[in-house]
Amino acid sequence: MNVKFIKKLRADNGYSQAEVAKEIGISRSLYISVEKDKRELSLKEADALSRLYRITISDLVTNNKKKYKKYEQMLFAFLRSIGGDKKVPKTKLAKLLYFSDFAWFYNNHESMSGLEYRKIEHGPVPDYYFRLIEELDGDDKISIEHKDKALLISETRVGEKVGDDLLNTKEKKLIKEIANRWKNKKTKEIVGFAHSQIPYTFVDKGDIIPYELITQEDPDHVY
Repeated sequence: MNVKFIKKLRADNGYSQAEVAKEIGISRSLYISVEKDKRELSLKEADALSRLYRITISDLVTNNKKKYKKYEQMLFAFLRSIGGDKKVPKTKLAKLLYFSDFAWFYNNHESMSGLEYRKIEHGPVPDYYFRLIEELDGDDKISIEHKDKALLISETRVGEKVGDDLLNTKEKKLIKEIANRWKNKKTKEIVGFAHSQIPYTFVDKGDIIPYELITQEDPDHVY
């Protein structure tokens, strides 16, 4: 386990050691041993901890800082590709990111971000997505507007400083293609499309979605 990362997660989320220990079903003293790198988490405990922070178990083993930074750049690339002052619904933005990762895998046998996607009710999404939105909002890099039941996301002046150096030319091109295809479509339509794809339909709710499933799709049904 990446002890420094585990400590940072707890601090960033404002939890005490006792609170985290209770959430994963162990005593405070045992959890302290974990943070001191004197005790390993069991698989059950690690799963509970990953769910608490909405990340994957693999994220606890290594701090995927570069993957997270690239995923952040992908998010801003979509906001910019949609264009102007347009606000993108949070759910729609998640689907655009999913398409970019799985479409990249379809053609290159690796994902763009390297993150794992989980099947939830509203679609395939990395656990990290929700934490990233909260962090970007807290850092004033994005603006979130509540409209009816939707959360609309747009880039702020602070967010304009986020670069794109981790994205290569072909990755940027794919992001623009996906954005252009879906920018004028309603969220309901993009959700329905993602839910009809093999990767989403072939796994159980809550499970990690294998990237390999997208290779079974027809080329015109990847994004």
